[in-house]
Amino acid sequence: MTETENELIRPAVSDEGFADIYDEDGHVRHDFLTQIGAAIADRDVLYLRQHVAKLHETELGHVIEAIQPDQRLALVRLMGADFDLTALTEVDEAIRMQIVDQMPNEQIAAAIGELDSDDAVYILEDLDDDDREEILAQLPFTERVRLRRALDYPESSAGRRMQTEFVAVPPFWTVGQTIDYMRDEEDLPESFTQIFVIDPTFKLLGSVNLDQILRTKRQVKIETIMRDTNHPISALMDQEEAAQLFEQYDLLSAAVVDENERLVGVLTIDDVVDVIQEEAEEDLLRLGGVGDEELSDSVRETSRSRIPWLAVNLVTAFLAASVIGVFEATIERIVALAILMPIVAGMGGNAGSQTMTVTVRALATRNLDIHNAFRVVRREAGVGLLNGLVFGLLIGLVAGLWFQDANIGGIIAAAMLINMMAAAIAGILIPLLLDRFGADPAVASAVFVTTVTDITGFLAFLGLATWWFM
Repeated sequence: MTETENELIRPAVSDEGFADIYDEDGHVRHDFLTQIGAAIADRDVLYLRQHVAKLHETELGHVIEAIQPDQRLALVRLMGADFDLTALTEVDEAIRMQIVDQMPNEQIAAAIGELDSDDAVYILEDLDDDDREEILAQLPFTERVRLRRALDYPESSAGRRMQTEFVAVPPFWTVGQTIDYMRDEEDLPESFTQIFVIDPTFKLLGSVNLDQILRTKRQVKIETIMRDTNHPISALMDQEEAAQLFEQYDLLSAAVVDENERLVGVLTIDDVVDVIQEEAEEDLLRLGGVGDEELSDSVRETSRSRIPWLAVNLVTAFLAASVIGVFEATIERIVALAILMPIVAGMGGNAGSQTMTVTVRALATRNLDIHNAFRVVRREAGVGLLNGLVFGLLIGLVAGLWFQDANIGGIIAAAMLINMMAAAIAGILIPLLLDRFGADPAVASAVFVTTVTDITGFLAFLGLATWWFM
C-alpha cells in the first residue's frame, strides 16, 4: 500500500491537538485509535511521525493508555527517536514499566538526556539498580551528578520532585550582565519565572522575578533588587507538605535547598499540580482499602492488593455477628427485629463514612489539629444528634405503621438516634486517634468506623428490644 493510499485511509490530525483527538466526553476518539492501530499494523512510520509524534506529552500518554497492550511497545519502537519519553510520566506505573523494561538502555539514555531532570528522575526511579546505573553511565557527567543527587533523596520528597535546572547568579552582577548571561547561555531551563541569587558556596541569598529584571536598568546590581526567597523548601520535605505551601502562598515556583541552605533545585507549579492530584487519588483509594491500585494492574495484582483489608473486614463482620448472636432468643420471638436491624446499622455506617471522609481530608490538608479538634468533635456530635432525631422519627413512624406496633417504632427510633451519634463521634475520633499514633487514617479508618457503627447499631436496637419486650 502506498503512502498516499495510507493517508486516504487515515486522515491527518490537524495541528490543533487536543480538540482533534478527544471526543465530547474527553476520551481519545475511537476512530483516531483505529487509525493508529492500522498504522502500527502496517508499520507506517511516516503516519506515526506526522500525527502521533507531534502530540503533547499528555495526549500521547492518553493514547498509550488507550491502545491495546501489544500495540504500545510496537508504537515506541516504530517511532524511535521521535517518541517523547516524557509521555511515560503521564501513564500508570504498570504501563510505564511494561514499556521501559522492553526498551534498550541506550534508547532510554538518549531520550533521558533530552528530558527535564524532574521527568528523568520520575522514569529512572522505578528502574532496577543495574539498569539505572547503566543508563546514568551513558549521560554527561554534570547531568549524571544532578540526577544521582535527586535520586538520593527519599521517595515522595521535594528533592525527588525538583528540577535541577535553574538560573542562579551572584549578587554583585548587574541586571545587564544577567540578561546577557541568559541570552548567551544554552543550558538554561526551558521555562522559568525566577532568578536565584547565591553566594560562592551556592547558599541561597534571595531571588528576583523576571518581570523585575525587565523593569530595571542594566547598570543596577542584582543585590539591590533581590528579595528574600519566598518560602524555600527543604529537599527532604514531603511533597504533600510542599504542595500545601504552594497552595497557601500562591507560589509559581520555589527554591529547594539542602540541609546547609544551599540551592539544589527548583519546584514548579506544574509538578505541584501533579502532586496534588496524586495525593488526592491516593487518599481516595486508601479510604476504599485498595492502596495504590491502578486500572492497568493484572487480576492477580489487583486481588492481592485487596485481600488484606477484606480479611480485616471479615474479622470485624464476625464481631458484629457475635452481637446479633447474643440476642438470638429475642430475634426468634420478634421477627420484625431481623427485618429492621440492617437499617440501623446501614444508616450508621453511611453517617460515619461521611464524617470520616471529611475528617481524613481535613487531616491531610492540615486544617484539623489539636487546637480545633474539640470544636469539630462538638460540631459533629451536634450533627449526629440532629440527623439522629430526623431519621429516628422518620424510620420510627414508618416501622410503627408497617408492623402496626408503636413499641417497635419507638425502639428503632431510639436505636437510630444512638447509632447516628456514635457514628458521628467515631467518624472523627478514630481518624484523629490513628493519626495521633502514627497510623495512616486514610487506610485504617473505614474498617474501624464501620465496626463501631455495626456493633453499636445492633447492640442498641436489639438491646432496647430485649429490655422492653423480654
